[in-house]
Amino acid sequence: MKQFSFIRRLAPAWLLLACLLGGLAPAVAVEPAPAGQQPLRIGIIGTGNIGGALATHWVQAGHEVMISSRHPEQLEPLAAQLGPRAQVGTPAQAARFGDVVLVSVPYGALPQIGRDLRTELAGKVVIDTGNPYPGRDGAMAEQARREGAGIASQRYLPGTHLVRAFNAISAGNLRSLAHRRGSLVAIPIAGDDARALQVASQLVRDAGFEPVTVGGLAQARRFDVGSPVYVQVMDAPQLRRALGLQQ
Repeated sequence: MKQFSFIRRLAPAWLLLACLLGGLAPAVAVEPAPAGQQPLRIGIIGTGNIGGALATHWVQAGHEVMISSRHPEQLEPLAAQLGPRAQVGTPAQAARFGDVVLVSVPYGALPQIGRDLRTELAGKVVIDTGNPYPGRDGAMAEQARREGAGIASQRYLPGTHLVRAFNAISAGNLRSLAHRRGSLVAIPIAGDDARALQVASQLVRDAGFEPVTVGGLAQARRFDVGSPVYVQVMDAPQLRRALGLQQ
């Protein structure tokens, strides 16, 4: 990590130059955590379109994040843009860092993450955003589609307090519709652990959306790929009606 520290010391100068040249957006404005709420440390495994958008929203809400990928050095510009509440690490470091861990990777990578990071993830609240696509992820995705991604993901990430969330919204809408004026966009979530659902619900709110708890992990299939509500923009009452939930 020494090389990353060296790059981070250089970041302010080249970031300013990049902003002046239009190469990067200005640094993210950070708000303090809401009164009575302790900021969380969130490890993000897989910092693509979904993970990067959530890192930005959560830093703005006052949380600390560690963003990671297989090539962490490529994430230094994003960390510099996000400011002092963001740092870069490997997936293992992000798993150790987080009070909560977001796993936002191609679905086919889940089994390997579960094997490699079983110790680091054990007992933690883990939010899984991935969707199984057989054309990309192979036979394991076909099985996950049949049994439901919530059940499959828990098998691949044993020992975690798993919540399915942020899988039924497009990356573009996740970036642009946060804190929408009027009624917030609803995010369906599912999990078997009450505390994990509470934590995930708060992080959905902190990201600028409204959580709708659908049920346990077996019920996550109701907002899986191909379901009537998948990537549909709805507010909470609309989503509850579409899913047949009590208002």
